[in-house]
Amino acid sequence: MKKSVTVVLAFVLISFPVFGRQPDIVIRNGRVMDPESGRDEMADVAISGGQIVTIGGTIERGKREIDASGLVVAPGFIDVLASVRPNIHSHTHKITDGVTTCFAMHGNVLDIKNYVRRFEVSGALVNYGAAVRDRLLRSQSGAADRYKPASQEQIESMQSLADRAIKEGAAGIGFGINYVPGANYEEIFALFETAAENNVPCHLHARYKGNIFPVTMSLAVQEVIAMAAATGAQAQLAHLTSSTVGSAPLCIKLIEGAAANGVDVAFDFHVWTRNQTGIKTAIYDSGWQERFGGIDYGNIYVVKTQERLTKERFDELRNAPEDLQVQTEFIPEDEIEMAIRSNRGMISSDSGGMWSKDGHEHETGHPRGTGTFARFLGRYVREREIVSLMDGLRKITLLPAQRLEQSVPAMKKKGRIQVGADADITVFDFDTIIERATYKHPYRYSEGINNVIVNGTEVLRDGEIVPDVTPGKWMRHD
Repeated sequence: MKKSVTVVLAFVLISFPVFGRQPDIVIRNGRVMDPESGRDEMADVAISGGQIVTIGGTIERGKREIDASGLVVAPGFIDVLASVRPNIHSHTHKITDGVTTCFAMHGNVLDIKNYVRRFEVSGALVNYGAAVRDRLLRSQSGAADRYKPASQEQIESMQSLADRAIKEGAAGIGFGINYVPGANYEEIFALFETAAENNVPCHLHARYKGNIFPVTMSLAVQEVIAMAAATGAQAQLAHLTSSTVGSAPLCIKLIEGAAANGVDVAFDFHVWTRNQTGIKTAIYDSGWQERFGGIDYGNIYVVKTQERLTKERFDELRNAPEDLQVQTEFIPEDEIEMAIRSNRGMISSDSGGMWSKDGHEHETGHPRGTGTFARFLGRYVREREIVSLMDGLRKITLLPAQRLEQSVPAMKKKGRIQVGADADITVFDFDTIIERATYKHPYRYSEGINNVIVNGTEVLRDGEIVPDVTPGKWMRHD
């Protein structure tokens, strides 16, 4: 109770100095929705100095006025699994989907200082942060063979490297265990210990896929729960429904039950029926058809051309020098809906934005990087009514903020529409919001996102990208 009172008082105190000053931005006549307080009312919102300073009541005219009549005024969406690059254009795919903060929690970095330096040079439309990656720790420590366990000496080196990266600001440790079959339990446990010592989360692509007994996704979830329980580290299972393939009912019960009994574990997932990864990765090793739920070669598509594979073409690409990106159609819709209903599940894209030197319409990738949040709100919340709008917003704002605020204290002021919170705000039309991105045309921006504000600066205005602004900040572990 004392902690929550302290947070509220901090918000109030922060708001005092800006009273009496003309607001930088006033959002008028919108439906203000805050998942933490439960606020859901028509109100005006004033922004100054990068923060929300007033909600409701009489607010003087701002330097900039936004008419949100008929629109929802929500916290900016938070993508906990988005490897955004230091490239301004790629960030446009995020802001046009309502996203204001992205975390590469799979881990795509080891040199944190260089990672931040590149963003400082390029600028950022969104807030950004990243975990340190297990495969980079392995390769740097000499454990380069993905099929062989690391030695004790190599594990200790991995721990030392991870500890240094976290102290330099990495938000956690990202694991791709399914891609590194040789990673043994001792290695995973050691890195969980390092995470616990530094008060950062472990974000995991778990060990197994599917429901082929005994090495099922349910067993992989049990491994993660055991590691979290034994070390005290927070654990997050990444893109759960991309791995369950029949195991979702038990996996979700295991996660919910463990959380109810004091283990800090949750999960995230995207809302598409295909994955995307390299065809030469270990998940396409022998037996992949059964692990993917009984599919075949024709369920695999080359990303750039959408060519459907045959056995001959699959074998050719597996043996080619280049690790070509492919998508596989296999994720069950009923398991996506089951995950949406869970109180431990939140939405993520598992994808950064796109860029091509040949221009916007030549950008290739998975549409989840462009339209995940609009798809979730439009198809699953509005059309199918799987959860209420407030619960839907909670899964893309407050829950991811709360999962990360232990490691990144700055997240305590994200994911909320409250006085004193950071002015990361998404204004959207709940009647029209929807993704336009497809597997063939993944670059298409979402519809129904009207205005996006990051740290008090508009980056999307009336559906158009605002040029020459870079308000995104590094969300570092502290």
